[in-house]
Formats: sequence, structure tokens, C-alpha cells
Amino acid sequence: MKPFIHEDYLLVTETARRLYHEYAEQMPVIDYHCHLSPKEISEDRRWDNMTQLWLGGDHYKWRQMRANGVAERYCTGDAPDYDKFLKYAETMDYLLRSPLFDWTQLELARYFGIYDRFCSKSAPAIWEKCNAQLAQPGFSARQLMERSNVRVVCTTDDPVDSLEYHRNIAASGFGVKVLPTWRSDMAAKVWEPHSWNRWVNRLSEAAGMEIDYWEDFLEALEIRRRHFKEHGCLLSDYGVTEIVAEPYSGEELCRIFEKIRSMKSLDPVEIRKFQTAWLYEGLAADAEAGWTAQIHFGCMRNNNIRMYREVGADSGFDSIGEYHAAVALNRLFSWLDSEGRLPKCILYAINPNQWEMLGSLIGNFQHGPVPSHLQFGAAWWFNDHRDGMIRHLEVLSQTGVLGRFIGMLTDSRSFVSYARHEYFRRILCGKLGEEMERGIIPSDIEWVGGLVRDICYNNAERYLFGTLH
Repeated sequence: MKPFIHEDYLLVTETARRLYHEYAEQMPVIDYHCHLSPKEISEDRRWDNMTQLWLGGDHYKWRQMRANGVAERYCTGDAPDYDKFLKYAETMDYLLRSPLFDWTQLELARYFGIYDRFCSKSAPAIWEKCNAQLAQPGFSARQLMERSNVRVVCTTDDPVDSLEYHRNIAASGFGVKVLPTWRSDMAAKVWEPHSWNRWVNRLSEAAGMEIDYWEDFLEALEIRRRHFKEHGCLLSDYGVTEIVAEPYSGEELCRIFEKIRSMKSLDPVEIRKFQTAWLYEGLAADAEAGWTAQIHFGCMRNNNIRMYREVGADSGFDSIGEYHAAVALNRLFSWLDSEGRLPKCILYAINPNQWEMLGSLIGNFQHGPVPSHLQFGAAWWFNDHRDGMIRHLEVLSQTGVLGRFIGMLTDSRSFVSYARHEYFRRILCGKLGEEMERGIIPSDIEWVGGLVRDICYNNAERYLFGTLH
């Protein structure tokens, strides 16, 4: 029987196979949005077993294990690593057509040379084979990145972070460039006065100045931005549940800031004004620094209060939200554009019902000299599966400029998740190859192949770093 993962996996036409093997397969990777640990890269972490490599911190897997009836102790709890691995394998028996099934099989094939279907029956042997390989050279954090042909990784970092691990990585001479990304979400969580003030106190310490007023707050953030820039930062990232663009004045912001700094709760309108100012000032600062901004919006986070209290945030209890974003985004970008302060920006909508809206909105604010100054970001989180990626390509093609798309990212905490880039590239080539053979698009292999190479790597390099090859 032919193995599930093989040379022409997802490539059902001859043209698709040519596009992938001749144009996409050997392109390097720029992972411009991920959640890899700089500490683990700096220390070149190794793993004792597959549970540590695969299941630690992976809420994608935990969600599906829970849905399969697996108890929490096998997800985030204290069960033995081998037992957790077996429970994940048991879940695989029922995950037909899930992207998690595809990624798992692809990772086993690419990093461990294992082509047997991962399931409860094969799990014990695969556990032994993989763990034996993990003890060998080639399986440390850095070696896995090098094996994946990664050129640049942009981690996700809080403004109060010292970036010591980024310094250590840069000083070590590691061949993969590891850059920080400015993620200031904590600055906007003013509905939680106590935790917000604790974070501002950390910001005060990191910036080396007192923060009593709104102007102090902006100055402290700018000091930290300069620190990030010194460490190579070129991107920001804003995780926003609901996009807001509430008109405000400087005087109002000063009063709101002093109120929250005094541990007083804000009313809903004050919260919206503060969040608007945070995002507006952040994007304007990105434009001044020459950074590319990313906005991830629409996710409802930590919805299960009981589990949030038991296991904490980012544990697999998030979902797609339904929030109107068109008016606020247009208003916000129009304010920035009218002042010449709109940065390059990648927008990710977690709700696919908003994709056509987002594709049309981006066109309102495109301008040279940068092609696709605003980018319709890759299919994100609950959409990074075959159908989601194909639908994203469809919407982008119809509302934007497909040939300028900057391609896929991992959005992952796993050092073997680079297989997702291969997954995307195979889906891209499969889609374009099929349409070439059906006469839907021109059957010009060199032209389409060149666009494939651009989408896989070149566009991201030009857009993010301003370089040409």
C-alpha cells in the first residue's frame, strides 16, 4: 500500500508536481510569525522524548484530545509522558481529514523518516524509533531549524522583555537570524486594573523611568521600542479581540490614564478610547520606525472560565468570534493614512466570514512604492487547513494581488512545525497546477513557477527586509 506521505503528496496533476518540485520545494523559509521560545533557541534545547517535543504547549493537540474524551491530566496535567503520547495516538485514530492528522504524519516523515500511519497500534514502535533519534545529532532546537532550511525567525516578545536570549543567539554566530517582534497586548488590557498596573510597573523598571502620566507611558514604550530595534526588531504584532476606533482627545487620554493608574476601573467607553489610542499610537510608531505591523483580530480567548482558572491562558479554550470590524478598521487606517503614518501592515481575520470584507478594505489604502503595502495575512489558526488555505487563496486572488502575497507562517511553538510551510506550498502548487491543466489560468510554467517562488519566499524577504535576490 502506498504510504500516505510520499513524494507527490497533495500533488494530483503533473503540472502541480512540476510546480512543487522545480519551483517551491527548495525555497528557504522566513517564519515571520511564531511563538518559539528564544530561551530554547539560545540554549539549543534537546528533548528526552516525543511528548516533550510534540505535546508541550500545543493547544491544537490538547483541544482534539479533549474532544476525544481524554482526561485533562493527559493534556496539561501530570500523567507520564509515555501515557500522554499514547492518548494522542488514540486520538489520531479518529482525526481523519483533520489538519492535525496531516501535520503529524508529515512531521514524522520529514524529521524522523517514519511513513507508517501514526495511530494507537503503531504508537509504541514509533515512540521507540523517534526517541532513539532524538538522542542523536540533528535533533536539537537549532539543528531542527537548520534542517528545515529556515533563514529568519521572528519570535513574539513582550516590551518588558530584556531580550537577553536574542543577544545570546546573535553572539553565538547561529546561521538562522532570530529577531524579536514587539507584542504589546498587555498595554491594552485596561479592563483589569491590578494586572495592568503590575505590567506598567514592569515597563517602568525596564524603561528606567517613572510612569505617572499618559506622556510618560508613551515615552517608556518608545524607550523599549529603541531597545527592540537595537536587537533587530522589524515587526510589531497586535492581538485584538475586537477592533475599535473610538474618537478621543489628548485631554481625555490623560484623564483615563491617571484614573486607571490610580487602580480605578474604567467604564466601557473609556476602555474603548484607551484601546483605540494604544493601537493608533502603536501603528504610528511602527510607521516612524519603518516596522511592519501585524494585526490578528477576532479571536475570543479563554472562554472556559473554570479551565482558565485551572490551567491558565493559551490552553485551547479559544474560538472564532463575531465582531464587526469594517467601520473601525477603515476609520483607523484613514486617520493614519491622512497623516502619513500608516505602516506596512499584515491583517489576519480569524473569522473567514470577514475575508471578503478584509480583502476589499485593504484595497482602500494601498499605495507605492511598496507592492501590497497592506497584506491579507495567511489563513490563521482555525483556518490553516486545506480548505481554509484554498479559500484564502481564492479571496486574495479575487480582491487583491496574489503574486505579491508573502506566504505562510507557522504561528507555532514547535520546532518541527516547519512542515506547515511544506503543507502550504503543496496546496498552493496543487491548486495552481490543477487550474493550469484545466485552462483556467495560463499554462506558462516559468511564469507561474516564478510567482510560486515569490509567494514561498521572495515576497516575504522583499516586503519585510527590503532585499532583492
